Amino acid sequence: MQHRKCYAAPAKALARLKAGLTNKFTAIPAARRDPASFINPKNPPPLPPARISTTHTTLMTSRPAQILKGQHLLSIEPLSPQEITPLLDLAETYVVQGRRAYKRQPLLKGRTQINLFFESSTRTQGSFEIAGHRLGADVLNMAANTSSLSKGETVMDTAMTLNAMHPDILVVRHHASGAVELLAQKVGCAVINAGDGQHEHPTQALLDALTIRRNKGRLEGLTIAICGDVLHSRVARSNIILLQKMNARVRVIAPSTLLPSAIGNLGVEVFRDMREGLEGADVVMMLRLQLERMNGAFVPSAREYYRFFGLDEQKLKYAKSDALVMHPGPMNRGVEIDSAVADGVQSVIREQVEMGVALRMAVLDALSRNLPQEQN
Repeated sequence: MQHRKCYAAPAKALARLKAGLTNKFTAIPAARRDPASFINPKNPPPLPPARISTTHTTLMTSRPAQILKGQHLLSIEPLSPQEITPLLDLAETYVVQGRRAYKRQPLLKGRTQINLFFESSTRTQGSFEIAGHRLGADVLNMAANTSSLSKGETVMDTAMTLNAMHPDILVVRHHASGAVELLAQKVGCAVINAGDGQHEHPTQALLDALTIRRNKGRLEGLTIAICGDVLHSRVARSNIILLQKMNARVRVIAPSTLLPSAIGNLGVEVFRDMREGLEGADVVMMLRLQLERMNGAFVPSAREYYRFFGLDEQKLKYAKSDALVMHPGPMNRGVEIDSAVADGVQSVIREQVEMGVALRMAVLDALSRNLPQEQN
């Protein structure tokens, strides 16, 4: 009897549960009592579509097929406005990504990027390294003084050695003009010119254009004054070419000793007086005195140079009141620019550094699209 009592309670509870379910079922209107509306465990309905983060999807799936036509980025000269504009647009998306708490994505996962610098660098090498890491690449930094070059190995032998390791992207800076292009002919990967002698510095010109466009809304029709050591500056050359491609009005301001002899052939306005050259300028781009490239005396003294060609608050007043102040860095304060101007409200020098990371991410992204893809 005790055993029956033990089982009686559950039996009664089960009967009550069945009765309750029956009552609830019969209370449902006939239109909703269709057995087809209930889940059949042997034939379950399809699952609703998964909800995917639209932000992540945009970064990973909305990439256009191609931006840059070439395998390498060695110079601004071969680029068209139809390549420059979408590259700057792509960089804008990486500006947004760079300001998020989580900045990485696996776009270049499995790719190898080697930064090979034969000259000292802080901004360019650092930004390329950060850009590569944020895109998920395996990044290797190599300096000439710690490589086999210090033991007598030639640049071409170094290039062929690195090529045997099958890198995907090689970022190169070299003190000799044309060296990066020559190296690109010896390797099978994409090559980016991070500055070669007095020739070009394409990514610096692109990040400068991005900085200007973000602050002014356009490049076309702006008056941009490039001031200082134009003769030895690869930044000046790349900026002149790019800005003219984008229909900006370019001026160069420098003493005669720091102007190339054929500067007039580049289609720029030439000034030898800061006040005249800055009159009505929308952007003032200062250049560093590159003493390491000078063989001889090109200026009487640093103090004399600053007096006539250094940008201070008085000279800046000749430009437009909302003119941007730029400098590719590193700055020589008190030589080409005054601290009050470099740190003033019109300065976008720090912003240029931020744009450098975003722009170089865009370049790595764009060139990676031209690399051979794995076939599953």
